[in-house]
Amino acid sequence: MLVIDGLVSGYGKMEILHGISLSVRRGEIVGLIGPNGAGKSTVLKAAAGLLKVTSGTVIFMDEDVTHTPPYQIVEKGMAFNPQGRVIFPDMTVQEHLDMGAWTIKDRLEKEKSLERIYNLFPWLIERKKRKAAQMSGGEQQMLSLARAMMIQPKLLLLDEPSLGLSPKWVKTVFEKIVEIKESGLPCLIVEQKAAMVLGYSDYAYVLEMGNNRFEGRGQNLLQNPDVRRLYLGG
Repeated sequence: MLVIDGLVSGYGKMEILHGISLSVRRGEIVGLIGPNGAGKSTVLKAAAGLLKVTSGTVIFMDEDVTHTPPYQIVEKGMAFNPQGRVIFPDMTVQEHLDMGAWTIKDRLEKEKSLERIYNLFPWLIERKKRKAAQMSGGEQQMLSLARAMMIQPKLLLLDEPSLGLSPKWVKTVFEKIVEIKESGLPCLIVEQKAAMVLGYSDYAYVLEMGNNRFEGRGQNLLQNPDVRRLYLGG
């Protein structure tokens, strides 16, 4: 599904990633954790074509997309949900979903996609005319997820989906991510709440200073004494 090998990338002349490798298989939630500045979000942005890759490869659906423009990567089925939700306060729920479906040209196909979204997020139906500014942070995060899924993606990249949410909404968002995975859509998740994302992840990677440090099954990493000591507070 997604294979990143020896990825070197960063911002301008500042190299952040020094040869990161990871993979995401069909039907998986893969977590990406590490301290601030480890390069987690940079991995997602480079994979999505938003940052220049100076070395290494990004293979998506058996195709090399290392130097492919971002809009073409989206058209191939990789959806990136950025940190901070990026919701437009004066736009309605329906307008956000319509915007998310920009790759779908066929009207009937768009209607099918919208129906799938409303089946997955049924509470959005009664709120479809509501402006995003009138929604809670948790509702906005759900809307952001729904918008990303309107393109009918084959892979979902999520950057800090719990950011700024109450504990109740964090739990709700992650339960929805599991539901999304069980529908057949794999997810690569960057998350500061390390213990939580490891608990939900089929597989996970730990980054440190732009390098791979640990990897393994999520539950195994939760029990790894070095991971617990260095990244989980004990």
